[in-house]
Amino acid sequence: MARHHVFLSPGMFGFGKLGSYVYFAHVERELAARFAAAGHDLVPHIIEDLPTASIRRRARRLAELVATTPGDAGDAIHLLGHSTGGLDARLVASPATRDLPAEHTRWLPRLRSVTTMNTPHFGTPLVSFFATSQGQRVLAALSLLTMVGLSLGAQPLAAASVLLGFVRNTDRTLPFKSALLDRSLASVVSLVDDARSPEIRRFVAAIEDDQGSMLQLSPEAMDLVAAGFADRPGVAYQSTVSSAPPPRARRFLSQVTQPWRNVSLSLFYALHKLTSNGNPRYPCAAMQGDVALRDPAIEAVLARAFGSAPGLDANDGIVPLRSQLWGRVIWAGVADHLDVLGHYTGAPGGAGELAHRDWLVSGSAFDDRAFAALCDAIAAGMLAAAT
Repeated sequence: MARHHVFLSPGMFGFGKLGSYVYFAHVERELAARFAAAGHDLVPHIIEDLPTASIRRRARRLAELVATTPGDAGDAIHLLGHSTGGLDARLVASPATRDLPAEHTRWLPRLRSVTTMNTPHFGTPLVSFFATSQGQRVLAALSLLTMVGLSLGAQPLAAASVLLGFVRNTDRTLPFKSALLDRSLASVVSLVDDARSPEIRRFVAAIEDDQGSMLQLSPEAMDLVAAGFADRPGVAYQSTVSSAPPPRARRFLSQVTQPWRNVSLSLFYALHKLTSNGNPRYPCAAMQGDVALRDPAIEAVLARAFGSAPGLDANDGIVPLRSQLWGRVIWAGVADHLDVLGHYTGAPGGAGELAHRDWLVSGSAFDDRAFAALCDAIAAGMLAAAT
């Protein structure tokens, strides 16, 4: 039985593992089943990353982890990154990268594929908000609420409502609201038992301490980064991309009797709006001169998924769709930034890390069938790259 090591790297306001909860639990489980069905052994490795640190720092940690993971010389290696985790993978794999220690890159000849899921290859307008002094606090709050919402299934309505006020009213934020946000976050931390609270606080402290990626992910900065990255010859590059539905009044009306879902949906749409407000001089897309580059093969995939080619404002609530395109697009569909990891509404699941929980509700209607198709595509691409 052939053995494959898959290294899973989380992205902005994501985490590898907190307590007993694994951010990639659903993807890991589905990929393992597909590898086993094909007669292969998948060995997953979760990156315990610096949530919002610079891509360079995160890439160094990824390279070190792969280098220090035991394995046989014949084992294939695959990198999979969600959101900014995909940029970490690309930087590590790029032949243009010069500052990684030699002992951390000796495994590169065994690298077979790089998979990016909803990755901002050309930046996202959302980070322009997060890069502000108030936005940094909101980013920490959003990260903590994501952890609590996914791992505990808790619904801290008051804290989410305060966060919504910051995102919606960025030009009218008053000093006293910072204290209110701090108190709301303290109430969220109190939801976590004593054994895990220090771990959660370290997670939030890491976000507050280093937000280098928030500067690097601006469309203006990624315009330069995209020109400097290079794909490694012999490695398959594949991407999954999605776009969430734009705001519709009827979706809010359908949630009017469910306060938590209403606030979560409102928060998602506020982020969606910020993400759609791109700078026409620096669009989040591959460019040829002053025109967005349109690959006919990719456009055909997008047309089948969405009925027509999405515009530059289409996004998953965090990353513009056209910023997510890289390599071969193996799956495209209607989904938000977290749906694609198995965090969606109405999915079956058990307790703990196997429970499917939605956070930042988008109304995408992403379901088990779509998730299965996405995982089919990822697994098939990895296996094909290793043959």
